Amino acid sequence: MDKSMHSLHQHFHLPHIREAGASRPFHWLRLGWGDMRDNLGASLTYGIFFAAVGYSILTYASGKLYLFTAAISGFFLVGPIAAAGLYEISRRHDRGEPASFGTSLRGLTRHGDSLMYFGLFLAITLIAWERLSAILFALFYQGAVPELSNFARDVFLSGDYTHFVVAYLVVGGALAAVVFALSAIAIPMIMDRDIDAISAAMTSAKAVGVNLGAMALWAALIVALVAVGFATMMIGMVVLLPLLGHATWHAYRDLVD
Repeated sequence: MDKSMHSLHQHFHLPHIREAGASRPFHWLRLGWGDMRDNLGASLTYGIFFAAVGYSILTYASGKLYLFTAAISGFFLVGPIAAAGLYEISRRHDRGEPASFGTSLRGLTRHGDSLMYFGLFLAITLIAWERLSAILFALFYQGAVPELSNFARDVFLSGDYTHFVVAYLVVGGALAAVVFALSAIAIPMIMDRDIDAISAAMTSAKAVGVNLGAMALWAALIVALVAVGFATMMIGMVVLLPLLGHATWHAYRDLVD
C-alpha cells in the first residue's frame, strides 16, 4: 500500500494526508451533528428534498426489481455529489461565515467545472451499475423475476440463488469500493480548494489508503445509517443525509493538510 501511495504522489502533486485513529469516524459524526444543529433549517431543507426525490425514485423503480435494487445501491454511488451543498454549509460554518440554503447553492458555482466533471463520473458509474444489475438478473434468473414482496424470501431463504447473491455482492461491492475510495473526501476538497477533479479523486484514494481502518469503519457507518434511512421509507434520511454530509466535510478537514 505504501508503494501505491508513493506512486500516486509521484504522478500527482497531492497534499499531505494525516493518519487518523480507527475510531475517528465517530468524532466526525459528532462534529457533523454540531454543524447540522447550528444550521438546522438549511440542513433539513437538503434532507427533505433528497428524501422526497429518493422516495419518488424508489416508488417508480419498485415495478422493476433489478431497477429497485440498483436504485438502492446506486444511492451510495451518487451520495457524495448530492451532499455538495451540505459541504458548503460546513465550510462556511468553519470560517464563521453566514450559512444558508441560498448561500450553499451559490457556493456550488465556485468550482463548477470540477464539480461537473466529478458528477459526470458518478453519473456514468451509476448508469453502468444499472446495466450490470440488469445483466446479473438476466443471467441468474432463468424464469420470471420474483415480485419485490417475495424477493428476500426467494433469494436469501430458498437457497436457489446463492450464485446470484454472491455475484451481485462481489460486483456491486467492488464497484462501490472503487467509487468510495475515489470520492470519500474528493468533493469537499473541490468545494474548499482550487483543485481539479482528478487530483481530488487521487487525494481521496490516498487518504483511504493511508487510513484503511478508519475509512473502513466510515464506509460501514455510511452503509448502516443509509440502511436505516431506507428502512424508514426515507423519513430517517431527512436527518441522516445532512448528518453524513456534514460529517464528511469534517473527515476531509481531519485527513487532508
